[in-house]
Amino acid sequence: MKIYINRRFIDEKKAAVSVFDHGFLYGDGVFETLRAYEGRLFRMDDHLRRLKNSARKLKIAMPYTLTGLRRLLNQTITINHLKNALVRIAITRGQGPIGLDPDLCRKPTLVIIPRKFQGCPAMQYTKGLAVAIVSVRRIPAQALDPRIKSMNFLNSILAKIQAKEKHADEGLMLTLNGELAEGSISNLFLIKHGRIFTPAVRLGILAGITRQIVLDLAKEARIPVKEGRLVPSALYRAEECFLTNTSMEIMPAVRIDGIRIGNGKPGPITRLLHEVYRKRVKLECGF
Repeated sequence: MKIYINRRFIDEKKAAVSVFDHGFLYGDGVFETLRAYEGRLFRMDDHLRRLKNSARKLKIAMPYTLTGLRRLLNQTITINHLKNALVRIAITRGQGPIGLDPDLCRKPTLVIIPRKFQGCPAMQYTKGLAVAIVSVRRIPAQALDPRIKSMNFLNSILAKIQAKEKHADEGLMLTLNGELAEGSISNLFLIKHGRIFTPAVRLGILAGITRQIVLDLAKEARIPVKEGRLVPSALYRAEECFLTNTSMEIMPAVRIDGIRIGNGKPGPITRLLHEVYRKRVKLECGF
């Protein structure tokens, strides 16, 4: 596989950045993960706009225009002969002396890493995932702007560690006030009495691109949606539950802390939304 680093493609075995890169030293950088279907990157412009906004909030200079980044992402797919893939694009503060001062770095580092990806195992969609509420709390918006998709994922890593200790596929974090927030790598949705409920972005969660697609698809299907505050007990009373992100799309969750959600199987609204999501992918990617 060829990795793009600072204006050239390099064999993955030789791809490296400096130990003095502030992305390595401090997680000082931003990233996006895109998914390619049949050689076409889905919602590329949405991801690149969020990347640009994240970089702007951290005052990291964009090394290319959005048009240039589109070209590089498509080139990465082409040069690696990929059809179905995940592509991670990251921009760090760059290389510089040890220290937190952003002015220590003269120019940013750009890395694009592709990998083959055929999708999550089919069994996960038919059987559903197990999730667990973890003790790690989501960082509040007053402490860290959730609109910044930062390379520093320590909060989510700690949540993932606890989820694995609980033998769960995903860990759900609460806000400091004890309300449902999001998963370590996913946004959360509940369904009750034919209505969809999801934590509001203002609670400190990432405004996921797949999350927004779900909101749009639900509106088109005339399924009522409420964004707001949700207490953990709402999960135990839910009839359906699903998680979203770029790689998993719309993934059913059927157990919470070892307790069955609904009838313990992926529900009809979850299945419907995933079906129309796949149709939207095919429409936009042209296959």
